Amino acid sequence: MKCRNCGHKIPDGKLYCEYCGEAVQIVPDYNPLDDMLTAQIKVSLDDEDTDGSGSRSRTGTRRSKTKRGTAGRGTAGKKAGGRNTGTGKATGRTGRNTRPLSPEEERSRRRQQAARRKEALRRKRRRLLLIMGLILVLIVAAVYLLYSNSYAGVVGKGNKALSSGNYTEAKEAFERAISKNKEKPEAYAGLSKTYIAQDDPDAAEAVFLTALEDQNNNADLYEACVDFYMDTKQQEKIPELLKDAGDSVRKALGGYIIDEPEFSLDPEETFEDVQELTLTARKGEKIYYTTDESDPSVSSTEYTEPIQISEGVTVITAIAVNGDGVPSLPARKTYTVELPIVDAPAVSPSTGQYEEARQIEIKVPDGYDAYYTMDESDPTTASTKYTGPVEMPEGTTIFKAILVNGQGRSSGITTRNYERVSE
Repeated sequence: MKCRNCGHKIPDGKLYCEYCGEAVQIVPDYNPLDDMLTAQIKVSLDDEDTDGSGSRSRTGTRRSKTKRGTAGRGTAGKKAGGRNTGTGKATGRTGRNTRPLSPEEERSRRRQQAARRKEALRRKRRRLLLIMGLILVLIVAAVYLLYSNSYAGVVGKGNKALSSGNYTEAKEAFERAISKNKEKPEAYAGLSKTYIAQDDPDAAEAVFLTALEDQNNNADLYEACVDFYMDTKQQEKIPELLKDAGDSVRKALGGYIIDEPEFSLDPEETFEDVQELTLTARKGEKIYYTTDESDPSVSSTEYTEPIQISEGVTVITAIAVNGDGVPSLPARKTYTVELPIVDAPAVSPSTGQYEEARQIEIKVPDGYDAYYTMDESDPTTASTKYTGPVEMPEGTTIFKAILVNGQGRSSGITTRNYERVSE
């Protein structure tokens, strides 16, 4: 059997090469990596066994001498003594050089070999780690390049520019992100904040409203617009925003949709007496209302008790507002109260001929005014208003009177014919 390391023949029964000390592998198994490691270790051993002048070290010299002594013992004997070419001394020297190593020497040799192998493995590991490190750096660079040009990366650049006050760069970054993905809300929100930072709230609002014209079912974009209204204290615009949204959006943002207040009176009915109107909303919600047909807000009259509906036409407009200040759409109801009108007024004295002066009186009920004429025309609110008894004039007089309530409704006309004759 030949030594796999140095090529020298190994006698049968030996477990290592007597020349190089390499252990014998009885059952070989082929592994390309082992061949690479063996070659590297051999190079390392050769480097360590050679000094600066190219001569062999102590171990190598001994082996060389052993080799020379074995090849030509007569020559070695002659050089040694110059006398008889017998092989006594040479054989003795050769025997010392080729003797088996002691256990201590064997352990030392194996420790040295193991140390060399470990050092070779460490060098290989360092090379592998270096290669892996370079690969990792390339991967990180590629990932960073991909991220910096992605939607999220461009939005991040915009937010960074916005926080540093570079509004032009921020605007460009957010617009670029929108061009990459028109459905995601982050770039719209960033662009809106950029306009807010520049004191342009109208442009900030238009960012969302313009986008929503073509994205009626984009719940994320609607939510971003709602957040904008909440942040800018414009909650009153949320009901109008969600009014025309798609069903899926209204379902997703149901927490921002407030039900209108409920009215206790039916506006289709005409009432003949004064009414009390009760408004109700969900628990925790407040109600605000107006009576002048304007839309109410949180600055309008807060509902705390029933509203009196007086005679005539009354318009009540009300909203419910939740704890976050989000209102409902305004609910408007019109109520009509028509009190029964009294009959024609009572006028005294009755029709007749009188020889002495008399005073004409009209009985005026509470809540009414009286108007009269004495020229045969029908009275209206433009006629003479009755304020007290009227002196009956001489001659023939046609006296007509009406009552008018607070809503301008007139009663029937009472007519009296008077004739006052002188004595």
